[in-house]
Amino acid sequence: MKWAAGGFGGMEVVMGKLRLGILGNGYLAGIVVEAFEKGLLPEYELVGIMGRTPEKTGALAERAGCAPCGSIGELLDRKPDYIAEAASVAAVRDYAVRILETKCGLVVLSIGAFADRNFYEQVGKAAAANGVRVHIASGAVGGFDVLRTIALMGQAKAGIETHKGPKSLMNTPLFEESLLAGEEERHVFEGNAKEAIGLLPTKVNVAVAASLAAADPERMRMDIYSVPGFVGDDHRITSEIDGVKAVVDIYSSTSAIAGWSLVAVLRNLVSPIVF
Repeated sequence: MKWAAGGFGGMEVVMGKLRLGILGNGYLAGIVVEAFEKGLLPEYELVGIMGRTPEKTGALAERAGCAPCGSIGELLDRKPDYIAEAASVAAVRDYAVRILETKCGLVVLSIGAFADRNFYEQVGKAAAANGVRVHIASGAVGGFDVLRTIALMGQAKAGIETHKGPKSLMNTPLFEESLLAGEEERHVFEGNAKEAIGLLPTKVNVAVAASLAAADPERMRMDIYSVPGFVGDDHRITSEIDGVKAVVDIYSSTSAIAGWSLVAVLRNLVSPIVF
């Protein structure tokens, strides 16, 4: 006997294991498989993994002891109760609504897909219409609970300050060769989260996540700094109203934290006590 989210009425008792599919076959999907190997997801049965590269998908599925799937149709044919997405913004855009229409819950890591407000609303409507939920993994940040709480208290003043190494900005509109040669920290972007998302659609999942939790993307200030020799990302998120101020500051030099945030959501879904 275990617990799982039951429609819109809270928690309900569920017999047997929940069937889980994974969308993605890379490093982050491998972390979810690792969690199975370590016995951290005993309430789930892993039924299939979908990826674009047959060789990688097959190798990860063999390691996990489940079916390799070459299409979303194949994965949905395995009748999962939840799909954990560890693929890309494009995958969320392409498959989220279809997944929800099969009454399958979805855990999303590539939060950047929800920078498109119309798509965000479309996904919400699809989830509501089919009695399932979309759960957003925290990825490389956290503190969503306190950010949401302050937003409920009033129109919060919110912002994100991000420090990155110059190499992480390569192949973006913010990159200049002088960033690699410079010795001083450079302020390379200031504006709101919506503008940052437009410039860096694959680099600012943090901005999307924090905006959804704390404020509208147009009201969330964002500053990005290029720091010579800096490895990883440091995100400092603030949210403030009269009498209350929250600061969430998270540094990571590895994307592993994002994969483990998926595992944390999956564990919370079957826990009788939810953090």
